[in-house]
Amino acid sequence: MKRARGSSDEEGPRQNGPAGRRRGDQQQSNGGDDDSALGPADLQDDDNDPGLRREIRSKYRDLINSVQQNREDMLSPANNKLTEVLEQANKLFKDVRQAREAALDAQLLVVATDLGKEKASQLFAEGTAFDPATFAEHLLSFMGLNRLEDGEEEQNGGAVDGYLPQDAWHRVARRAECCFRTAPSFHYMMGSFHAEPPPPKQRIERQRKESSKEAKRIMPTQLKKMEQSHQEATEKEVERILGYLKSYYQDDPTSPISYYEFVIDPNSFSRTVENIFHTSFLIRDGLARMYLDNAKLPYIAPVEEGEVEAGGSYSRKQCIISISPKMWKELIDAFDIRDTMIQPPNTENE
Repeated sequence: MKRARGSSDEEGPRQNGPAGRRRGDQQQSNGGDDDSALGPADLQDDDNDPGLRREIRSKYRDLINSVQQNREDMLSPANNKLTEVLEQANKLFKDVRQAREAALDAQLLVVATDLGKEKASQLFAEGTAFDPATFAEHLLSFMGLNRLEDGEEEQNGGAVDGYLPQDAWHRVARRAECCFRTAPSFHYMMGSFHAEPPPPKQRIERQRKESSKEAKRIMPTQLKKMEQSHQEATEKEVERILGYLKSYYQDDPTSPISYYEFVIDPNSFSRTVENIFHTSFLIRDGLARMYLDNAKLPYIAPVEEGEVEAGGSYSRKQCIISISPKMWKELIDAFDIRDTMIQPPNTENE
């Protein structure tokens, strides 16, 4: 139905559903222009139209059924029905939008491919046949077979006798030369090569193993010596610190010795850590004891001989002391430590 250009009263045929409403809105926005191109909304309506989708799937199923039912007729060399089916499938594929339609197209393609393969094998079946008798007849004719004129043997056995010229096989060789590429003859560039076993090599593995064994024997001895020297230095340092503790305690037995003031070196954080480490051996071996005063501050004092035996039944408690550079500085300020009570070992002889 045509509409007058510029008229807004008359309306064309309307469709039910959202597609008709969108199309009517588009016509109103265009001002009533006829023969306008389809927009993206119209293409989207075609893609989602269930009727069009069902029609395309039905046509694909009809093509598949026709190929399966007319298989024998399509195998005939004079029948072009398979080509027509493929052309129809190409036309239908332009409107394929959903996965179900694409699956039907792939199924049709598989059926048509199998049919085309079988048809091609039948076409070349006659050309691939080989008749040895016919080939031998042509070969003898090419070589120049001289046949006898009398036909007695033909009547008796059916065979044809004759003789070949002297250059018969040379003629075949010259004809076959162009069909083959001859490889160059093999020759040695540096004389002949005789495969002989290589001379045995001298093994020097035993010497290397012996040297490695000696190194292994030496290494544990060196490590053991280092451990012994380190242990001896630790024992000497522990005894030296015990001497400082006893001397301070004997000077004034009534005055308790603060643990932090005893181990902290205000001039060296590393020395402070070493003092804490070596002092822990005194506590472990029962040569010194630690206790807390009323303010919960730690104090240290030597253990007199006979008071507590090492490894005895005295109840002991373990604790872990951690210290950081920040905490070290705070303790120095809190206890007003100006000098160390444990002098470094290098300054004792001075």
